[in-house]
Amino acid sequence: MTRTGSCLCGAVKFTISAPMAETHACHCSMCLKWSGGVALAFEVPKDGVTFEAGDAIKAYQSSEWAERAFCDICGSGLYSRLTAPGPKQGTYYWNLGTLDDPSGIPLAGELFIDAKPDGYALAGDHHRMTGAEFFAMIEAAARK
Repeated sequence: MTRTGSCLCGAVKFTISAPMAETHACHCSMCLKWSGGVALAFEVPKDGVTFEAGDAIKAYQSSEWAERAFCDICGSGLYSRLTAPGPKQGTYYWNLGTLDDPSGIPLAGELFIDAKPDGYALAGDHHRMTGAEFFAMIEAAARK
């Protein structure tokens, strides 16, 4: 099943052809600053997206291991992408809100639950991971 999406102004339009089984919420300080709140994203392999319009995409190297992309015209956050070497290099984490129809993609987990602001809580029985647990997972994957 393919899904389409765009930024707020439409200068960036894309089609995702990879399956999207689930989304995750991230409460890390970078995602909170970037999104203005909890970031909801789903994984897309580096070859799982095509752009119909994308000249307005700008990227910011937000850490040693990832960049964040946004529309240079309207400022909409689009995705983060892993840049560090390893099996997931190039993988996108697309913002759920950029999809034209985000229905049917359930919340499967929360990352950096230990950094979540007190003002909200996401309901449901899904996996919750601390920042330390997340970085341990990334380091283990990089060693493979």
